[in-house]
Amino acid sequence: MKKIILSLLAVVAGAPTALAEVRLPYIFGNNMVLQQQSDVALWGEARAGATLLVTTSWNGKTYAVEAGSDGRWQQKVSTAAAGGPYEITLNDGAPLTLSNVMLGEVWLCSGQSNMEMPVKGYRNQPTTSSNRYILHSRNKNIRCITAPRASAAALQREFAKEALWQEASPATTGSFSATAYHFGKLLNEALDIPVGLVCVSYSGSTVEAWMSRDALKDFPDVKIPEKDSDIKPANRTPTTLYNAMLNPVVGYTVRGCIWYQGESNYEAPDRYEKLFPAMVQSWRRVWGIGDFPFYYAQIAPFDYAALPPYNKGGKYNSAFLRDAQRKCEDVIPNSAMATLIDKGEERCIHPADKHVAGERLGLQALARTYGLVGFAFASPAYREMKVSSDTVTVYFDNAPLGLTSYGREVTLFEVAGANRKFYPAKAKINSGKYASVTLTCPKVKRPVAVRYAFKDFVTGVLFGTEGLPVSSFRTDSWDE
Repeated sequence: MKKIILSLLAVVAGAPTALAEVRLPYIFGNNMVLQQQSDVALWGEARAGATLLVTTSWNGKTYAVEAGSDGRWQQKVSTAAAGGPYEITLNDGAPLTLSNVMLGEVWLCSGQSNMEMPVKGYRNQPTTSSNRYILHSRNKNIRCITAPRASAAALQREFAKEALWQEASPATTGSFSATAYHFGKLLNEALDIPVGLVCVSYSGSTVEAWMSRDALKDFPDVKIPEKDSDIKPANRTPTTLYNAMLNPVVGYTVRGCIWYQGESNYEAPDRYEKLFPAMVQSWRRVWGIGDFPFYYAQIAPFDYAALPPYNKGGKYNSAFLRDAQRKCEDVIPNSAMATLIDKGEERCIHPADKHVAGERLGLQALARTYGLVGFAFASPAYREMKVSSDTVTVYFDNAPLGLTSYGREVTLFEVAGANRKFYPAKAKINSGKYASVTLTCPKVKRPVAVRYAFKDFVTGVLFGTEGLPVSSFRTDSWDE
């Protein structure tokens, strides 16, 4: 917890500036965005037993809440329709005012390095057109707070270091998550309301690190640390990022979550297929606002064999992890996946085209959460295959205008017979009523299975006519 004091330093930092006993976690501060038209929770600490008055300027309401014997308090306040700026005053005898508060749409943005990667890029790893995006980013209706990196064996109520809400501007946007920023930018443009982004991500992290002890109870083989000295490494130890980075924002009312993670779990795709849905379910349970939207980016293709421990072959092919993510879409309620099969880079695990990742996640939200119509938002998805003699026809959903390869040869399809050996297939896009592709392969006389783009690194070549790529997929359930 931070104790708000009157000082020049606090003024410069943008923190509340009135002398008071009221203490707020960093997630609450000047410039923040609260979820519109909701009952949002505020919490913090005050003098033990003190009566705290909370006044919200958008409706002039005052709420009274009594701090417990430990000084902790929590109060829900009703928010109005999107707008601002507003103020929130907290008074236990000495008023504390939060200023420049906006009401709008709030999204949690989490994952590993591809979510953490800032608009300005990493050292020696650029993001596409970053300078132009930063230069033109001034927008008081896009705001972001980034959780500092931390790892802990016990649940934490507060971030490890100070974190501030910031308005998008050339001075600040470069440090925002690039995927989150482009997601928020699209929502702000399409909805014309303020957007708040709560970014909680850590490079190289595994899904287990973002799961609580309770969420991992069905995975008894997972070793959970009992003390901080057991944490090795900081970003891959089960529960530790949940404890230190996510728990401090649990309960901050959000519309939904976007997620970009999976690279650090690529070696165990079958396990990820169980862990990821369990994580989502547990987050929704602790937030207590129902099955909020959960949109996630499918990891982009990359040559994982180039990284230690240099594993190659079998299920070390990251296409299996991409396929696990694809199948999770049918398991996790109110979820959807953004496909990035066309944006991977063979020698860099951090694709530069982050605006594509953010915008494809944004399309899902605009259509599924906000009900906008008239545009494509979901990639064509494998539906079924039909075999006739030596020919396979593969049918797709989400392709009302059919499929295209933009004039290129349709490669990356493979077929296999009962011997489970896959061979490249010749593919032809059909122009009939249903979106489909016909496959033939002289080496497979009786096809039983099809795979598309099922390699560690590939660049997708098949798209819906509206421009969204078909994910890699397989029709088999074989181990290799």
